Amino acid sequence: MTEQQDQARTIGRRVRYWRLRRNLDRQRFADLVGRSVSWVDKVEKGERNLVRLPMLERVADVLGIDPATLTDTKTARRAADCVDAVEVQTVRAALGHYPSLSPGEPPPVTLTQVSKQLAYVDQAWLSSHFTTVARHLPGLIQDAQFVTLTAPAADEAAARRVLVVAYRLASSMLLKFEAHDIAWMAADRAMHTALAVDDTLALARATRSVARAMTSSGQGADAIVALTGMTDRMRPELAVREYELLSLYGMLFLAASITAAEQDDGALALLMHREAEAAAVRMGPDHETHHTVFGPTNVAVHRVSALVRLHEGGRALEYANSIDPASVAVLPAERKVNYFLDLTRAYAHTRQYQDAVRMLGQAERVAPEEVRCRPLAHDLLRSLLTTTSGEAGRLVRQMATRAGVTA
Repeated sequence: MTEQQDQARTIGRRVRYWRLRRNLDRQRFADLVGRSVSWVDKVEKGERNLVRLPMLERVADVLGIDPATLTDTKTARRAADCVDAVEVQTVRAALGHYPSLSPGEPPPVTLTQVSKQLAYVDQAWLSSHFTTVARHLPGLIQDAQFVTLTAPAADEAAARRVLVVAYRLASSMLLKFEAHDIAWMAADRAMHTALAVDDTLALARATRSVARAMTSSGQGADAIVALTGMTDRMRPELAVREYELLSLYGMLFLAASITAAEQDDGALALLMHREAEAAAVRMGPDHETHHTVFGPTNVAVHRVSALVRLHEGGRALEYANSIDPASVAVLPAERKVNYFLDLTRAYAHTRQYQDAVRMLGQAERVAPEEVRCRPLAHDLLRSLLTTTSGEAGRLVRQMATRAGVTA
């Protein structure tokens, strides 16, 4: 195979990858590019090389990517790893869709099918596969909206719970990538959806999202009021619905503990942690967890996170030493890597830079997207680039190169 043929196949594979990632079928993509379906097939198979710059730029423009993403290996890898602006805007468009005002027939989708879609996207989230989440979220939101509109009365609460979780996933992902305004929109949609049926499960989930969105916009005190107000509402129901509500009840306290820490209120953060800890002690194997990963280990790693936010890196590391590594190892990737990033911050706060680099490297191995794409991780990389040397400095530079980060 000649170098030109190899280049054509490489570019073709990348074109196909981005076409599928943008959820474009061949006909739609061909129409947007102004070429035939057979032309698209030949490009994707490497039988036709995009050697002319105007056409390369046209294809890249339709796909919403930099032309270098098709031609340069490092750029291609970085782009493939990360949720991009096009995907964020696609989620925004889905949030701005009002199916009750849209003409046409609803899609032929059932509550069971949408629930399966939700389970797939939720698993992608827990695995820190955010590009997968971003690709499927808009369709999931649209389908869940239509199911909510068309569900019989007996299924309305279940349908709205699904839609609330879809909105919650959207808000959580957008917050992770600091699209705060759109995250607030998703959280607010979740709350309005839950309020429409006055369902405790849906309201608890929505409250978590709204509180996180409030915190991100500087409304930490309001967030704590919302979270504790929801726990007050749930408390009387625990006597008869503990197996169903306890995990969400505990997660509300964990969210309040983190928000209190971000408000520099160490006493309240500890009080909220102890409430969550008490709920975790009550948990049994038969309790429903509702996508929360709630339990003693998650409560413990949240305490580390709170201490980091209180700028108590030494205490955070001391507390982390009391957590069984085997328990951390079985946490989902998303929760585990957030813990590793907190430890990275704690080591950096205490000037243990080699350990900070080691922990950040461990986070990248578990979930590359978390380190290579998140603004939080990029900030850590920039800081470590200026504070490390020798072998640790070399490792940081390698991670920074993979993330496209410079000092």
